[in-house]
Amino acid sequence: MDEACAIIRERVLGQMDLSRDMSDEEIEALIGETASSALQGSAFGLRERIRIERQVFNSLRKLDALQELIDDPEVSEVMVNGPQKIFYEKGGRVCAWNQGFASEEKMQDVIQQIVGRHNRVVNLSNPIVDTRLADGSRVNIVLSPIALDGSAITIRKFPKHPLDMEALICRGAISREAAELLALLVAARYSILVSGGTSSGKTTFLNALSQYIPEEERVITIEDSAELQIFGVKNLVRLETRNANMEGVMPVTIRDLIRTALRMRPDRILVGECRGAEAFDMLQALNTGHDGGLSTAHGNSATDILGRLEMMVLMGMELPLTAIRQQIASGIDLIVHLGRLSDKSRRVVEITEIDGMEGGEIRVHPLYRLAQTEDGWRLEAKDALLHTEKLAQAGLAEAYEEWRGRGEAHGLPQLSAHT
Repeated sequence: MDEACAIIRERVLGQMDLSRDMSDEEIEALIGETASSALQGSAFGLRERIRIERQVFNSLRKLDALQELIDDPEVSEVMVNGPQKIFYEKGGRVCAWNQGFASEEKMQDVIQQIVGRHNRVVNLSNPIVDTRLADGSRVNIVLSPIALDGSAITIRKFPKHPLDMEALICRGAISREAAELLALLVAARYSILVSGGTSSGKTTFLNALSQYIPEEERVITIEDSAELQIFGVKNLVRLETRNANMEGVMPVTIRDLIRTALRMRPDRILVGECRGAEAFDMLQALNTGHDGGLSTAHGNSATDILGRLEMMVLMGMELPLTAIRQQIASGIDLIVHLGRLSDKSRRVVEITEIDGMEGGEIRVHPLYRLAQTEDGWRLEAKDALLHTEKLAQAGLAEAYEEWRGRGEAHGLPQLSAHT
């Protein structure tokens, strides 16, 4: 089949009118005519012929061997380890794909097609790049010879219709009681950091949290590659970083965008992911009257992420550790930690409140923690919120008390009151 695809593709290229931009319909018609001629008398059935024509079209106008995986809504991740080694994740399981690129050169053509759509540059002098596809899927590319076995492409796909909190509840990712609490805290402008490992669902969860932002607020999102899908907010500004290129275009970093966002009269700033020196600028924003920020970061636990934040701040600014911890303790109100369990499910593992400083250390106060019971995993309530001032300022103190009452009525542990 690969040989037949190569023959038909070569013949189609020889017949294409390069003096003008041919439409997809014209290309498909030309492929059909060429295939009918080339495959006449062959042993290929109708199904194989349709597959051959689709592969030829994908190689000419789409992403070649990757296109079928991109089009499959059940595929969540595509991993390319060189021209002939392609893997994909579907239903939580990683499988090998039965197609590949004809050569490293053809794979390079697809790579340039991907990066060119969003004014990114990847070459030997800049061999690593983050970008996205037209549908918003996140793409990371590492060129050969940095990638020893051929250029590597990793594509993280996102659903066309992002999961809202109700969908996450139905999937068991979070309990309804905990989701209702987070809805109140987002509306009351608590600053929340979503932490977790790779592919734990941080971006999906941040999207779900954003549905509780009041629609009249002005929201600015800042990302390396635009992934967040914020709906229901009319006054929305989306900012994306830019790489430098050989033509003298200067880079625009997340740090640059955070500083710019502060001059854009934001009600909230959402940073897609903190992974370096930009953590300092994010904390500065949260500590200068811009409450209600949301962000994500990689970490192993709700307490581990505090140490990671300290290290990220030190990447950009030499400050005493006590001063950094004070900035974290006063800027971040809540950490929601996500995990991917052995059954491949993604769940909220812990919801922890930041409770100020004591003895030079940041105090943490668990509100919910995932526990294994006879009936499976359960997100168990541990204690009540210590700091309810923002709820009161937002006029949501009564709604919080009603939530607590419902929780006790449904059999949750009795929660002690704190002020």
